[in-house]
Amino acid sequence: MSKPNIETPNLPGDISLPSSKADIARLFKNLGNSQKYAVEDFFRLPKKSRYQLSSDGEYFAYLGPFKRRLNIFVQKTIGKRAKRITEVIDRDIAWFFWKDNRIVFGKDEGGDENFHLYSVGADGNHLQDLTPFAGVRIDLIDDLEDIEHEIIISMNKNNPQLFEPYRLNIATGEIHQLADNPNPMEPMDGWMTDHEGKLRIANQISGGTNSTLLYRQTEEEPFRPVLTTDFRESVSPLFFDFENEHHVYVASNRGRDRSVITKLDLLTGEEVGEPLFAHNEVDVSNLGYSRKRRVLTSIAYTTDKRHVHFLDDETKRLFQQLEKDLGKYEIVITAMNKAEDKFMIRTYSDRSLGAYYFFDKKADSLTKIVDVSPWLDEADMAPMKPIKYQTQDGLTIHGYLTLPIGKASENLPVIINPHGGPWVRDTWGFNPEIQLLASRGYAVLQMNYRGSTGYGRQFWECSFKQWGKKMQDDITDGVKWLIDEGIADPKRVAIYGGSYGGYATLAGVTFTPDLYACAIDYVGVSNLFTFMNTIPPYWKPYLDMMYEMVGNPEKDKDAMHEASPVFHIDKIKCPLFVIQGANDPRVNIDESDQIVSALRQRGVEVLYMVKYDEGHGFHNEENRFEVYKAMLGFLGKWLK
Repeated sequence: MSKPNIETPNLPGDISLPSSKADIARLFKNLGNSQKYAVEDFFRLPKKSRYQLSSDGEYFAYLGPFKRRLNIFVQKTIGKRAKRITEVIDRDIAWFFWKDNRIVFGKDEGGDENFHLYSVGADGNHLQDLTPFAGVRIDLIDDLEDIEHEIIISMNKNNPQLFEPYRLNIATGEIHQLADNPNPMEPMDGWMTDHEGKLRIANQISGGTNSTLLYRQTEEEPFRPVLTTDFRESVSPLFFDFENEHHVYVASNRGRDRSVITKLDLLTGEEVGEPLFAHNEVDVSNLGYSRKRRVLTSIAYTTDKRHVHFLDDETKRLFQQLEKDLGKYEIVITAMNKAEDKFMIRTYSDRSLGAYYFFDKKADSLTKIVDVSPWLDEADMAPMKPIKYQTQDGLTIHGYLTLPIGKASENLPVIINPHGGPWVRDTWGFNPEIQLLASRGYAVLQMNYRGSTGYGRQFWECSFKQWGKKMQDDITDGVKWLIDEGIADPKRVAIYGGSYGGYATLAGVTFTPDLYACAIDYVGVSNLFTFMNTIPPYWKPYLDMMYEMVGNPEKDKDAMHEASPVFHIDKIKCPLFVIQGANDPRVNIDESDQIVSALRQRGVEVLYMVKYDEGHGFHNEENRFEVYKAMLGFLGKWLK
């Protein structure tokens, strides 16, 4: 089941204002000019990033800035000169991939998340909008590596609530629908192909809160049910085994608390043999394989950091060689050619965005292509330390603590930073927001409160209908832990979060008003009732599941009223900064309008900043610069 999350990745954000420009100017006075790194250094667009390798291994493609927007550049792997092949100036290109000698990319309008799919020749010619449909969202199902010109996508073109699969010719633009999704009451919500690009697996929402896995032997046959589970159980197909018949590898927590990697027989619905891999602390859901050699290669999982369990000696030797050459950094293969002898390598750490490398296996050569952010010296960045603490009801909460360099780790001003989602988790790595705050002398605590994914089904389920309650207690317990450890100055604790983290920010200053000196709410929910009423249409099939996880507006009316900060603004007394994208499809701007209007009527100091060219999280470079400067000024004023 694909659980709706109100968060999008890389939330770092932005502003434009119904508050007066004078208010913002006063905040900027608190910035000071003595810092080694400016806000722009943390949030400027990298000159080269997100490298992809052509299928023949002869060309790189990457994203780089043109007129402050990310565009696509192409260069030969053995050459130095790159050519920009797109000219987008309104919105960053969000993602792209090679297909034959063309590049396919996605871009939305002003953050509305209704991505259009485009294709362009590697020489920059023949640009075309492949999905010229207003208000339609697309997702990639299969890039069909072995089939020229064709890919398979899903679109909600026929009904905003329902997605159907289409075979799309990127050269001609011809589209052919592959299957119907006729029942809005029990819709298909996922599709999967086999190794030949045939559409043979689907997932269906049944009974409101159940998920049914469907299978067919050929595309000419109808789908038939394999097994049905409650949405609390997950059986997620990853890919067919190499016989390509009726066995599929899955990540599954069926009959267990934590997801494991195992094989499923699609004829019987039963697991085949013992799990390939299980971990006693966290879920495991990632399995790699070699398409060329037809072998399983590795399993990645995350505890405090990312770890890899190897299934193939050749892959293990490759990583051992890369680790020897690249040292202390985390290493990820981001792309490879079809022959699997040329690779794009990305490094990173908690103190560096790392670099891209090109590895030629036949030549046994490793070449650095580019440092992602060479203007930031990792020696100046703060380490991100994994931590854990106990909640008042006995759970263990894992998280990360970042302390400013050069200061004693006691009596510090602290930013509490709950993640969005809420059904995701924070991970170890470089975070420009955290590093900016640490560079200004703030300690930052990120915690994976109950409901965060990756820690098993029980840990997830114990968050159900606990918005503003036990989920919030987990955050409060983190503050108390910092105070008890002597790290936090109890009079200088702020809370800042985006998406669900924005809700947690509002809940924190509402339900524990004496805990925080100030707060920053970034695209956060203020009213659980209106939030449910304004969700995107493609979330509607999940509404019964949302009722189970968050609350039913009719059956849980009193509890939802109790957990909605907008109904309890009389308790809020600390200064508040609210940030919102006008085009946000996940958390409607009304959520921020409500809380700001209500607080201002009470005379509470609240700054409200809106960007009218942004959605759920701000992405345009100039907007990021503006908001983080204002945030630093706000924090500087209230956490002196």
